[in-house]
Amino acid sequence: MKLLLPILFVSFALVSVSLGDEPVRVSSFSTILTEIAEQVGGSRVKVTGHVKPGTDPHEFQPKPIDLKAVSESQVVLLSAKHMEGYVGKLKEATGGKGAVVEVGDKFPSLKMKAGDDDHGHAHGKGEGHDHSELVEDPHWWHSIANVKRATKVVRDELTKASPADKAEFAKNADAYTAKLDALQKWVNNKVAELPRNQRKLVTSHDAFQYFARENGFTIYAIEGVSTADQPSSKQVAELIATIKKQGVKAIFAESFQNPKVLGEITRETGAKLGGELLSDGLGEGDAGTFEGMTKHNVSTIVDALK
Repeated sequence: MKLLLPILFVSFALVSVSLGDEPVRVSSFSTILTEIAEQVGGSRVKVTGHVKPGTDPHEFQPKPIDLKAVSESQVVLLSAKHMEGYVGKLKEATGGKGAVVEVGDKFPSLKMKAGDDDHGHAHGKGEGHDHSELVEDPHWWHSIANVKRATKVVRDELTKASPADKAEFAKNADAYTAKLDALQKWVNNKVAELPRNQRKLVTSHDAFQYFARENGFTIYAIEGVSTADQPSSKQVAELIATIKKQGVKAIFAESFQNPKVLGEITRETGAKLGGELLSDGLGEGDAGTFEGMTKHNVSTIVDALK
């Protein structure tokens, strides 16, 4: 018995240390936030990315396996700004034990006109808006400044979940922010190649307003803020007239769809297809990181419009 007690004590101590060293369990419903959580958390987090690259987040719905992972998570990360219509399900799944963090709601939103009149109208930097009916633009990650804000939000939430790792999370967040600062310089230099009077962007759906605001572009979107929105024949005709009037050189498809109306617009206007953009999250391969996605989008836009 004398030998057994010390052995039991040591075993209990080892189990306690092991439990204390368990990483923070994170569920992420955004490919952007999955990367941020992994970069900030490092080895001190275990991140489950529920929305995979190449998945349309506007259409995603959590399955039972997703809700089970959420029930075991300490931190649940959402894009917010009305991107996810299933927040209630996630909060119910946590049973009040996990923190459901609506990251995008932690910083200001761009507001855009809702309804049928939204399509084919420019909402670029400095443009006026009809404020009679507005919706939030959920695509905040097309602003590097917003991704830096999101990094701080994730850092603070991970720190709440594991205060002992505060210094590690802070160091990792600073390192990731430095990478974002370098990326911002690259974007500024690349966009500077394109004269301001050529910064006219026609996209499949209205997902690049944050990018437009920061880089002096005017957006002419075929669809609204959601990929579920569909333009009417009148809206397409108005957009064709606008493209001709503005002398837009190229229009852009997106990774989740290639609407048939793109073909009609190119035939009627003479504008070329400028390439495919990643609007709603990370892609695959070289575009599978935030830096890679951003460089892909900016290079595709600038090179096609020059």
